Amino acid sequence: MATSMVTDFGDGHCIVAFDQDHVHTTLTSSGGVVDEWLDLIYRIHRRRLERLVVGLDVEWRPSFRGLPPGPVALLQLCVGRRCLVFQILRADYVPDSLFDFLADGRFTFVGVGVYGDAQKLSAHYGLAVTNTVDLRYLAANTLGKPALRHTGLQGLVWQVMGVWPEKPHHVRVSAWDAPRLTRDQLQYACADAFASFEVGRRLYDGDY
Repeated sequence: MATSMVTDFGDGHCIVAFDQDHVHTTLTSSGGVVDEWLDLIYRIHRRRLERLVVGLDVEWRPSFRGLPPGPVALLQLCVGRRCLVFQILRADYVPDSLFDFLADGRFTFVGVGVYGDAQKLSAHYGLAVTNTVDLRYLAANTLGKPALRHTGLQGLVWQVMGVWPEKPHHVRVSAWDAPRLTRDQLQYACADAFASFEVGRRLYDGDY
């Protein structure tokens, strides 16, 4: 299953298709736009903030020739059918609202390897993610399949959603710290965050 760009509005906003779902995606390096996105999430989900599930993922420039990997370049958050792709390494500033959102104990941040992602955000930017749940362990315990503790996001999406997402290697190891992301990078970043959210939501809701 390939992701695709349905509509590119040309202003940092686009719609990315993931199987049958259309994900409204915001790409930005602006702290002000992050403020606006988070405010929208609070307003849309104001009646269920006590049990909000948030897909979380990060990207960084991979290491080559023994050099250490770069700092987190991209932070992706997804709630429902809305995804934020924040070029945090190139941000004009990191807003207080993002610190507050990630530290809010009411929210559950889900992803594969999310503990490591949270540690990187803390080390590089002082962002503390209070409540993280690794989807591998959640799926293994919920579905009664211990082997899922060792699978990746593709395998979890297949188990829970019944589709196999493409994760092209050349995109995975691309320059995530570039000033301008390619369309393939944006689709990849959005797909990872949305898949993390949707797998987490379905596991918590019993919708699998």
